[in-house]
Amino acid sequence: MSTKVHVHLFYGADPRFYRQGDNIGCLYGYHHAESEDYALTYSQDARESAPVRLLRRALKTVLGFDLIHTLRNRDEILRSDVIWTHTEHEYLSVALVLLLNGRRTAPPLLLAQSVWLLDKWPSYGMLRRWLYRKLIARADVLTTLASENAELCERYLGRKATHVFYGLNTIDFPVRMPDDWQPHTPLRIAAIGNDRDRDWETLIQAFGNDARYSVRLATRRRIPAKLRAENVEIAPAAGLTKARELYDWADVVLVPLRPNSHASGITVMLEAAALGKPMVVTNVGTLTDYFSYRAAAYVPPFDAEALREAANRLAASPAEGLRQAQAATEQLLSRDLTTRQFALQHVRITDELLRRRAAPQGRAAEERRTPVSVHSQSRGGL
Repeated sequence: MSTKVHVHLFYGADPRFYRQGDNIGCLYGYHHAESEDYALTYSQDARESAPVRLLRRALKTVLGFDLIHTLRNRDEILRSDVIWTHTEHEYLSVALVLLLNGRRTAPPLLLAQSVWLLDKWPSYGMLRRWLYRKLIARADVLTTLASENAELCERYLGRKATHVFYGLNTIDFPVRMPDDWQPHTPLRIAAIGNDRDRDWETLIQAFGNDARYSVRLATRRRIPAKLRAENVEIAPAAGLTKARELYDWADVVLVPLRPNSHASGITVMLEAAALGKPMVVTNVGTLTDYFSYRAAAYVPPFDAEALREAANRLAASPAEGLRQAQAATEQLLSRDLTTRQFALQHVRITDELLRRRAAPQGRAAEERRTPVSVHSQSRGGL
């Protein structure tokens, strides 16, 4: 019989409605895991009135996870053999539902992927830490998208974590090896992202009100009026078409970041690598797990001068810009940084968990404390 996997995603990611008509499958690519051995179901979004939506979001703010959305999907969760989650906002609430359901002979296995949790952990009070530790203890394996986050899991939670590699949807962004790169004058700089750790202030300090640069910044985040500059165009990151237009326009893609541990900015790096654009990236969040120093120009955090000088070096040497862009594209391909590979890593973790469950009880308990290896030959060099 097939293993029943329930993929529990945030409210708004229901595959029935997310980008309806585009036929992209599940957000983040979990659908690539479907096979004769794995039957997947997905969390479903319930229709809700404005007051109920407000209540759900308010409770999510208080708890740090979306309990109401999870309770609506309780039956499918409890029917599953394994539950996959994408962030702590999902797995904390799933863990609570499983604990409230009591003991079962073969309860669902829970894969718990942390993104922002470890960055926020030092700011949490004793009560929240106590609650989260209780819920995290229900997870059968912890995963993260960056090695630094995996190290913090062990430091803060006393649990080893498995580092999985995020991937690109190559249908949205077909990979092409660049064969030419000639920057414009003024240099066209693009930056895109809604993550809370984007450092727009340093970017604008580096390039704002300087006629040598034309900057387009795409974000839903509010940019203070004091940072506005004549040569910086700011607009929402509104959909795939607009994003592709921005990348096509750009000479250089910038990923300015505040210090973090969760590989903030990796989606933009993957997209830029697929499209053959040189990158200047803040060296935080262990993004070098994905792309080496050959594939991107890394700079220290909060250093506007270093950011500007890195862009200037690329503009002054088109051959170097092309070499860097080609290295990024080559690493994207050789390391298989795709949504398909992301899903297959979850399959390998689940295969190992099922094997451990079938092992003698004592050995299985011991192995539960050991991270699962998901590395394959295709990941050589990461």
